[in-house]
Amino acid sequence: GVMQQAIEAYRSITVTPEFIEAERLRSIARHDEAQALFQARQEGAQESDEKWQGLVADKDAEIARLREQLSALRPRPDDGK
Repeated sequence: GVMQQAIEAYRSITVTPEFIEAERLRSIARHDEAQALFQARQEGAQESDEKWQGLVADKDAEIARLREQLSALRPRPDDGK
């Protein structure tokens, strides 16, 4: 019937070198796209990590400066001599 003819037509097209090459190129393109998305996600995550590490380092430095200032303001036990 019509369905069988359609199936046979599809099969005859899918074995042609042009179709096989087009499918191969589509497969490569899908793989390349997936790799590019993965790489972009990895780079974005790394940039985010570096940003947060920088913020934490800045805050740690600020805390260290404040501690130094506080310790300079505290009276020393030997100040009363």
